[in-house]
Amino acid sequence: MDIGLSRVYELASRSSRIAVIGAIIAFGILDLISLELPLSGQIVIAVIALLIGIPHGAIDHLITIPRESRVRFITFIIFYVLLAVAAGFAIATWNQIGFQLILLISALHFGFGDGAFKSEWNESRGISKDGFLKVSTYALPAGFLPVILPLTDSRALSALNRINPEIANWSGSINQTLRNIVLVLALIGLLLLLINKNFQTALDLILLSILSILAPPLIAFAVYFGCWHAVRHTARLVPKLPKATAIAHSGNSFKAFLSAVTPGLYAVFGTILLAVGLMVFRPEYFDTGLLWTILVIIWALTIPHMLTTAKFDLQLFK
Repeated sequence: MDIGLSRVYELASRSSRIAVIGAIIAFGILDLISLELPLSGQIVIAVIALLIGIPHGAIDHLITIPRESRVRFITFIIFYVLLAVAAGFAIATWNQIGFQLILLISALHFGFGDGAFKSEWNESRGISKDGFLKVSTYALPAGFLPVILPLTDSRALSALNRINPEIANWSGSINQTLRNIVLVLALIGLLLLLINKNFQTALDLILLSILSILAPPLIAFAVYFGCWHAVRHTARLVPKLPKATAIAHSGNSFKAFLSAVTPGLYAVFGTILLAVGLMVFRPEYFDTGLLWTILVIIWALTIPHMLTTAKFDLQLFK
């Protein structure tokens, strides 16, 4: 049992829930008074939320390869960057196919990452970890809800057209089928969680469902990414960073969390500069706007980040 780390996980869980509940309340009120946030305002909020989420995946090189092995460390960085560049080029070149593939990959990464967060939190509290099948009952709907539901919402069409017209019809004729499958997954997962008296996890699934259905599509995904997934993943970084772990054990959960955010802040500024640069120098790929360019960069980085994270996730589910 590790009380210090447990409090960091608790902080991340509570903070992510507060953020999502806040978004649900805000857009619930707007819906009640029949006031719709302009698309431009949605894009601004989405960009901010996405940028907030970037640091959580920017220190993979610090937690994967020992710094003592200089050759392995440099090799990892080179491979990581080349894979991200290749993924970014593929998405920017073949917009719709790249978009479809990244949605599938992201949903799996998000869901099982959140499942791993819960397993690590349980472990820090001395609770036995769940098996792969039990984790999947939550991970599958938890990953697909904030990805598929917002992007198959009828309101998403104008937003996707604004971001990049080539991805607007990404789901084609199976749009409603995809929604139904995800909703059924969520219902089955919720019932199983309630049967097993896993009420905290059931609450998370309910919150993600409401957010994904109620909030405008762009904001629903961005809030999930920046204020839920990124926050919980950052908590998972704390025990992998000696300095952050020491701070957590001293009892300062918030400072420990921040110490896992700080090393990745460079990526926020780097993403902004790279996005602006790509729009200026490669307009044939990125002339649809800053949000599309940022999304391509984030998705490109998701591929090597997902592979790196999967290494830790799979160890938890053995």
